[in-house]
Amino acid sequence: MATEVKVPTLGESVTEATVGQWLKKPGEAVKADEAIVSLETDKVAVDVPAPVAGTLGDIIAKEGETVNVGALLAMINEGASAGAAAPAPAAKAEAAAPAPTASAPAPSADEEDGGSLTLSPAVRRMVLEHGLDPSKIKGTGKDGRLTKDDVQAAVAAGTAKAAAAAPASAAPAAVPAAGPGRSQERVKMTRLRQTVAKRLKSAQETAALLTTFNDVDMSAVIEARAKYKDLFEKKHGVRLGFMGFFTKAVTMALKDIPAVNAQIEGDEIVYNNFADISVAVSAPNGLVVPVIRNAESMSVAEIEKTIGMYGKKAKDGQLTMEDMKGGTFTISNGGVFGSLMSTPIINPPQSAVLGLHRIEDRPVVVNGQIVIRPMMYLALSYDHRMIDGREAVTFLVAVKNAIEDPTRLLIDL
Repeated sequence: MATEVKVPTLGESVTEATVGQWLKKPGEAVKADEAIVSLETDKVAVDVPAPVAGTLGDIIAKEGETVNVGALLAMINEGASAGAAAPAPAAKAEAAAPAPTASAPAPSADEEDGGSLTLSPAVRRMVLEHGLDPSKIKGTGKDGRLTKDDVQAAVAAGTAKAAAAAPASAAPAAVPAAGPGRSQERVKMTRLRQTVAKRLKSAQETAALLTTFNDVDMSAVIEARAKYKDLFEKKHGVRLGFMGFFTKAVTMALKDIPAVNAQIEGDEIVYNNFADISVAVSAPNGLVVPVIRNAESMSVAEIEKTIGMYGKKAKDGQLTMEDMKGGTFTISNGGVFGSLMSTPIINPPQSAVLGLHRIEDRPVVVNGQIVIRPMMYLALSYDHRMIDGREAVTFLVAVKNAIEDPTRLLIDL
């Protein structure tokens, strides 16, 4: 008996998705509720579980195809008989393989992908670029899958050198075949990347974008974090980071400058009396932006817990459409990647985004004396159609003052 695997309901107003990656191959045994295919929507990747146990049969929707909700993805052959039948075709395939020896190069692609390991296109590309052996990298993604962060960590650790030697000795003929640095690869844009591209371009074409800058002395926050981080983690079960301070500072500044927390709808301006803060976090498929709802009523500890929860869900590929729905203001921290300064683009229909950057010691003048301070550049990009320069600068200065004197966060000043 065969059971159909169909595209599940993906969320409000989401009617289609792209088949991102098949996690199982035809003939492989699957357990009930085990993820067998990943679908990419406009915002998140959704794993589709097997409705029953058995073996994966025919795959109807190939990787890269666009499918609608309710469309047939594959068939699962149920029961032990289905599982027992799987080895037979495999044996026949092995028996037939010796005759046409020309087909031998085909498995080499699988060998490059790490044998039985299932890699996403982005991870596969990174593995090949750096000459890594994926079987030697510990995967931290869902079900032990490799993520881009895993590969980057392996490159930083120097494992690429050891792994790169194996393919060279195994297939010396492949080296002359490829030109010196002239190879190309075409990879279709994921649905998520296509949506990001459209939205960012739309923001540039629609909004009157302008960016104002300031810098902030991080000494007080760094000192507070160093003094209380152990007690904070012991009490709240989460690390004390900088995002908690900045998110709290932003919510306070939004109360004073409500235009920064508003949005344009037609010929009206909608002022939000709540602060739903979109915070960019790293996920296997790239950056995603879940929303901290009603952040204005949260403590720094509650904000950090929420960010930590979203970070774990993103790493495990469990973020939902609801997690990223809405948002009235965005905080983007390019500093974790080493950015010194940037002009972030707003996320429509939001009207402003705060960009954080790396902290570095710089000489500054304090009370007539040149001293060294850990400084960070702040960038506020905003829609000048509704936010005046005075309001943007006042907002950014309010954030700066709260970070340089964290006591303001306690007394709402």
